[in-house]
Amino acid sequence: MQHLTSVSADPERTDAAFDRLLGEIRACQRCASVLPLGPRPIVRGRPGARLLIISQAPGTRVHETGLSFNDRSGDRLRLWLGLDRDTFYDERRVAIMGMGFCYPGRDARGGDLPPRPECAPLWHPVLRPHFREIALTLLVGSHAIRYYLPESRRRSTTDVLARWRDYLPGNFVLPHPSWRTTAWERLNPWFAAEVLPALRAAVAAALR
Repeated sequence: MQHLTSVSADPERTDAAFDRLLGEIRACQRCASVLPLGPRPIVRGRPGARLLIISQAPGTRVHETGLSFNDRSGDRLRLWLGLDRDTFYDERRVAIMGMGFCYPGRDARGGDLPPRPECAPLWHPVLRPHFREIALTLLVGSHAIRYYLPESRRRSTTDVLARWRDYLPGNFVLPHPSWRTTAWERLNPWFAAEVLPALRAAVAAALR
């Protein structure tokens, strides 16, 4: 498959190329045979966005609505970031892309399966260059962290998160904001005490 990879310095040409790429992404059928609800690639943002959120993959509600983080995980993430819904969903300021763009299905324990492994290598290299104004990238959850920070694979997720300062100023590492991490947050009070104030300040500075 040939992708549209060139990014022009001309804003109008950039927007047109970006829109063509989004159309290509949203028409993707690469994993159609293994996606239980079928393909519905979900990605947000415009080329001038300042904050990039890279998460894992849509859940069922996000798949149904077509809106990234339109669930309780999103409510929790917005609380962590100190952003209201209007700002969070302003595509001129915030871009959102998962390690998988489509809902991957359920595992045997009732949780979501990992993002499809085909997705990020296929689309991230051609999509990310269009976001040329990004001031801060949030790597949300272990899948995004391990992919973009391969040196972190030798350490536990908690250890990586505890070293969050090591990845600044470009990247901010976060746990996934699902209900499964509420117990983890209680066991690691430094997250709320140290990380969240720094996170909110970094996000505010990126969006300024």
